[in-house]
This record gives sequence, structure tokens and C-alpha cells, in this order.
Amino acid sequence: MTEIATQAQAAPRITHHDRILTEIRDRITSRDWPPGFQLPFETQLAEAHGVSRMTMNKVLAQLTREGFLVRRKKLGTFVARPMAQAAVLEIADIAAEVAALGLEWRFDLTERALRAPLPDEAQAMGDLPQSRQVLALRGVHFAGDQPFCHEARIINPDTAPAAVDVDFRQIAPGAWLLREIPWTSAQHRIRAVAASGMVARDLGQVSGIPCLEITRRTEIAGQWVTLVTQTYPGDRHELVAEFAPNPEG
Repeated sequence: MTEIATQAQAAPRITHHDRILTEIRDRITSRDWPPGFQLPFETQLAEAHGVSRMTMNKVLAQLTREGFLVRRKKLGTFVARPMAQAAVLEIADIAAEVAALGLEWRFDLTERALRAPLPDEAQAMGDLPQSRQVLALRGVHFAGDQPFCHEARIINPDTAPAAVDVDFRQIAPGAWLLREIPWTSAQHRIRAVAASGMVARDLGQVSGIPCLEITRRTEIAGQWVTLVTQTYPGDRHELVAEFAPNPEG
């Protein structure tokens, strides 16, 4: 009896702060509260959750630091919109890239599945367990009648649960994520590759053609959202960076 009581006392206690934090995060990531949604006033939220205004203020302040919320003086608190300009290398909308070329864009979805992560995907995500399911998507972006970019992507259903029900034949995955998920950090890897197999075939190219490969991982509050690899024929895409002189150097 004493041992059982000791174990019960040692169990971690969930505070009101943690409970409310989780509830509001879930409402945002599930899009129950979509980007741009205005939250009730702080006093109303505190009353609804049965806590002090100070506790609610700490919850909202933390969610603001994590990038979920934006607080505007005299206006209120809003669910953050996606921050496409926040990364060092901008996360581009491929449809907009194609439109800038004066060509018609379309996305052909060639694969969609809920499955366990492949070994290379699991390794890239920090040894993701095989027991976890991911939403796997593959397709080709077209510029006019020519393949423009091959895309292979996995999405985390835990951080983007609404993605499971989206028809990605009507909207490209990247465009949907930019619009719907207020990510807080991103990592890019860029390299030259020789396209082979399925990628070369989907791009309408012979195996071995030089390509530019961009792999990107995005996160929200420390949880991964998506891992995507986009492969462009080397003669059809370039990256441009602008620099300014350092006034101190």
C-alpha cells in the first residue's frame, strides 16, 4: 500500500498552465482556430478556463514566443499567419514562380499514402519511429507543358491533422502548408545531383541529367511539420541571393 501511494505521489502533475497551453495549440494546429482568427479577450479566456488572468497571460505570452499567436496592442490576440519570409532562404510558392515566367502552372499528384516513414526519411527527421505514420505525397509541378519540379514530401499528421483530408490534386501541398501552418523554423539543404530512376522519368529527362535539389524541413514549436525534397532540372532553375556591404567591415 505504501509503495502504491509513493508511486502515485511521484507522478507528474499537469498544471492549469500546461493544460490550457496544449488545448490552445491543438485548436490552432487542427484549424479549429485558423490563421487570422481573433481569440476572445484575455479576461474571457481566463474565466472560461477557471484560472487567473495572470495564468492566462503567461499562456498567451508563451504561445506568442513560439509563433502561434500575434498580439496587437488595443486590437487583441490573433492566430499567427504563415511566415513565409522568416527563413534565411525564402520558402517559395512554386505556382508563383511559374506565373512569374508567364507560363501556366499545374501540379500532378502521382502518389498519396499514409504509411510508415522510409529509412532515409526517418533518419532525416532524427530517427523517427517506424510506428509513426506520415502522409507521403509525390508529384510534379508543370510550367506550361514541361515538367518544372519533382516533389517528394512527407507531412506530420500530428502537427497538420487537416492535411489528411485535403485534396492535393486541387492545391499543391507546399501552397497549402504556407497558407495554413504558422511554422516557426526551417532548415534548407541545397545540392547538385544527377537525377535517376523515378525522378528523371517524372521530369521527362534521361537518367544522369544534372539537377538542383532543395531539401527542406519545417517545424512548429519544436515539432516537425514537413520534410520535402524538390528537384529541378539544372538548366531551368537558379537561386539568386542579394547581399549588402557590412558597414563595419
